[in-house]
Amino acid sequence: MAEHIDKNRLNTNLRYRFEYLSKFLNFTKEDIISLNQISTIIKPLIPVIVDNGYRKLFSFDITKEYLVLRHSCFDNFFSTDRCNLNFNSEEMEYQKNMLSKYIENILTEHEWNDRFLQYLSHVGKIHTDQFGSSLIQVDYIHINNLCGYLEQNLIDIILKNENLENQTKNSAIMAINKFFWIQNDFFRMNYAYDS
Repeated sequence: MAEHIDKNRLNTNLRYRFEYLSKFLNFTKEDIISLNQISTIIKPLIPVIVDNGYRKLFSFDITKEYLVLRHSCFDNFFSTDRCNLNFNSEEMEYQKNMLSKYIENILTEHEWNDRFLQYLSHVGKIHTDQFGSSLIQVDYIHINNLCGYLEQNLIDIILKNENLENQTKNSAIMAINKFFWIQNDFFRMNYAYDS
């Protein structure tokens, strides 16, 4: 007999949604442990991963434009002007720092409790205009692309690591893949309700 899933709760209860996604994708405590295990390998490389991600964003005018628009939201936070935005500007360092913390949190969080799920959902919301600024609305295609690019970088690091056993590599790659599908859904959820 098929398990009943309440559609209304999926759209209103983040824990319920996460549990459904986890069941469907077989994302378990073992996946969280796998993410934790590879954290020691990936954490020292996070600055490189983040720089690669922002260099990729800077390599297309459409994604670089979003970074410039987001910069205007920092007007009260930073004193420099929009025209001076560059890869190593204070504003970009701030954004790169946020992405670094995000990746570290994914890899080191042991207990995926409601607080952590709210954090993952918040990551989706801050890229929409749900926080009051239409300038922050980033088209979903670009969010999806960046997540895919980050996932590729993480998987590449794992595959190239000669100190990891094959079973550890396989478990870590599966965990990363499942995580990004869950995060992708949290992004999509915030975009779906943004009208």
